[in-house]
Amino acid sequence: MTPALSACGEIARGQDPDRYVCALFAEPPEREALFAVLAFNHEVAKTRDVISETMLGQIRLQWWREAIDGILAGTPRQHEVVQPLAEAFQRFDLDRGPFDEILDAREADLEDAPFASLEDMVAYGQATAGALGRIMLRILGDDTAPVLAAAQAASTAWALTGLLRSVPFHARVKRLMLPRDLLHRHGATIGDYNEFRDTPALRAVVQAIAMAAGDAIETARSAKGASVKRAAPVLLQARLARLYLDRLERAGFNAFDPALNADMPLKAWSLWWGRFTGRV
Repeated sequence: MTPALSACGEIARGQDPDRYVCALFAEPPEREALFAVLAFNHEVAKTRDVISETMLGQIRLQWWREAIDGILAGTPRQHEVVQPLAEAFQRFDLDRGPFDEILDAREADLEDAPFASLEDMVAYGQATAGALGRIMLRILGDDTAPVLAAAQAASTAWALTGLLRSVPFHARVKRLMLPRDLLHRHGATIGDYNEFRDTPALRAVVQAIAMAAGDAIETARSAKGASVKRAAPVLLQARLARLYLDRLERAGFNAFDPALNADMPLKAWSLWWGRFTGRV
């Protein structure tokens, strides 16, 4: 019989299913720590979606900063994510720096201003998924320079791909998450975005972001070095991103196409093959 998942494992599987599957390639002790980190990431990433005022979001994120203070002081709070996270900190000697980077990025999420440029969008991906990838590498025991560079690129590609996949959700709540410089360059309008109008201009914007994600994937593939299998739970994000970007390309870079987020039956097999061959 398959053993029951931990609370953090259930959160990761339900809220971050793609990275959850990637984490399954880790050994059991590392796997549980990865689940704890993924659960932490979900808890802070959802802040904007569960609050009604900016100040409430700031209070929620400050709670997590203080929770990490408690972990480092040896007095972790009684919480289904904090307790396993404290075990991960102790067992794998985690540094709080990337956690603060994630929290700071999520605090910026509370504002309504869109990215000024594609470079800002990439920097956001590095500060969120990229920082998470660095934490995961520390747990996996391989944060050497070549693998770290590959993981940063793979995680950034995954972040950009995730933002593209989230276009329908963000448009529905009238939240612009596409860079202003690209919108202006291609003549795309916020009105078309908010009304789910698939226009050539919006497709050009989406294609430019997809190309940036593709460049990050190629960087991950060329920088990964010899430790692909050990670091697979992080590096396989590049393979996942490529699967979704291929779908987006087949849809003509129409980010509103429902096929982009439809089930992908062979996804797990593709990840297993990537882990087996060492190809992200």
